Amino acid sequence: MKYPKDYLDEIKLRVKVSQIVGKVVQLKKRGKEFIGLSPFKNEKTPSFTVSDEKGFYHCFSSGEHGNIFDFLMKTKSIGFGEAVKVLASEAGMQPYKFSNFDEKKNKRFETYKNIYKEFLEYFQKELLNSENSEALNYLKKRKIEINLIKDFGLGYVPWKDNFYDNLLKKYNEEEINLTGLFYKNEKSGKFINRFNSRIIFPIKNISGDCIAFGGRIFQEKKLAKYINSPETEFYKKGKTLFNLDKARACRSETNQVIIVEGYMDVISLNSFGIKNVISNQGIAITQSQIELVWRFFSDPIICLDGDESGQTAALRIAENLISLVNENNKIFFLILSKGEDPDDFIKKNGKEKFNELIKSKQVIQSYIWNMYLKNIKKNNPYEVSKFEKKIKNICFSIKDEILRKHILEDFLEKIRSLTPIQNSKKVFRDFIKKDNKILNETKVLHKQKNSFTKEQIKEYSILYVMLNYPDTVKSKIEELTQVKFSFEENNNLKDEIIKSNLNDGNLEKNKIKIREEFKNLVDEIEKNSSIKNIMSNKNPQEKEEIIDELLEDLKEMNQIKKIQFLESKIAKNLDENSYSELIKLKNQLNRE
Repeated sequence: MKYPKDYLDEIKLRVKVSQIVGKVVQLKKRGKEFIGLSPFKNEKTPSFTVSDEKGFYHCFSSGEHGNIFDFLMKTKSIGFGEAVKVLASEAGMQPYKFSNFDEKKNKRFETYKNIYKEFLEYFQKELLNSENSEALNYLKKRKIEINLIKDFGLGYVPWKDNFYDNLLKKYNEEEINLTGLFYKNEKSGKFINRFNSRIIFPIKNISGDCIAFGGRIFQEKKLAKYINSPETEFYKKGKTLFNLDKARACRSETNQVIIVEGYMDVISLNSFGIKNVISNQGIAITQSQIELVWRFFSDPIICLDGDESGQTAALRIAENLISLVNENNKIFFLILSKGEDPDDFIKKNGKEKFNELIKSKQVIQSYIWNMYLKNIKKNNPYEVSKFEKKIKNICFSIKDEILRKHILEDFLEKIRSLTPIQNSKKVFRDFIKKDNKILNETKVLHKQKNSFTKEQIKEYSILYVMLNYPDTVKSKIEELTQVKFSFEENNNLKDEIIKSNLNDGNLEKNKIKIREEFKNLVDEIEKNSSIKNIMSNKNPQEKEEIIDELLEDLKEMNQIKKIQFLESKIAKNLDENSYSELIKLKNQLNRE
């Protein structure tokens, strides 16, 4: 039983010829092709070539030639059916199960393709007919010459034609109507050509079969400028891309393909020698379409019109597709000037300028960031907060966990620089460092104490201030109550000092009592705390600033310590809860 062509084509798309041949023949890369010793004849000099781009192998010594199915049948001595099963498995596809439905569908597809082929051939001739010179002149005016017209197979459907009657001589009404090429006029009962008065652009599947048309009006009529074939059993807009069948030949030369909005954009860029260009037919790019593109090009560049609607559409596309990106498959965006489309730009500026423009492309996450950023007031905390939530939600949609982690961290770093509180804190710190040098003095003196951990030194400094400057303690009582020391004895001393400051009793008496109860610890603090040299000559406001700085530094140390622990834990065993906690901590650290 015959396998459907689309099933076999799917296997060819997924499995490279070199992938199969390479299991039998030792291949070496030479330009776009591979060479090796013939598996069909003994030889010392390689005469066996493989072309993934063209999808075949050829042996110059024996004359053997074929595709992946032929190679398996000839080298493994198996039948076609068995070769299909082996290669389907290699491609990660389910074995094909034949049924009566499959046979009927395959026959319908053959009929469908034949009708489209006859339709296209007929109206290609009409475009070159002298009676239809207006259509041809329009294309020439748009700088589309005869060679491009033939290369893309353009045609023209005059206002009146009898092609439906011609088709009825070979096909029945149901078969013709399944193509969507005609619609029935309810008043007259006659079938009308959907593309009347339009130049037609053949839309082909990846195998090069015409399965639909795009049509453009060129005269001043109250009709839609562009129309497409309606969706049919064999044509789905969201799974098809205009010109991909031809553009995929460029994959051996570049990882990039340019995705534009219209058919004319594709043809114009081709006229300037840019072949790696396809069109999404004026609809939002779908997951199926981008996954199809990734089979041939890892770095697609979405280049829609520069007007407001084009850029709005591009942003929606970016939001919908960012979840799919990974380290191997990326998406880029190219922003044109307002009111320009690729067709306008290249005709005005030429190929060299367009190639320069391509270099300014933005990777998807940067494009999303920049598009949202330009519409917010950076000094408005409400807008920044809304912006941050939106950016995080978009980032969390990324399926690749490792990539999601790194993009999120990049976003958080950028958000941190936007936060007004963060910026004012930086100014404050710069002021302290520049005019009072409090932090620098503290750090220099702390480095002299090598026998203690950084946390302990910081805790000793805070406790020294609490023991000797009760007024400072009272002004910062709430912050000191919340802080948690890593050493239990330090924590106990802190709590006792706070209690003594909150009590109405004799403060000096309480101070003596605390020093007696924690004598050893207090002596160690007095002896080793370097902060005392700084505090002695500071005014009350400066003392408060010092305690603020110490508390903030200690909090940051504890957060970093926990982050390091979680990263170590995740490296050994990826746990979703630990990962969420890690992101939360990093987010908090950045915001503070």
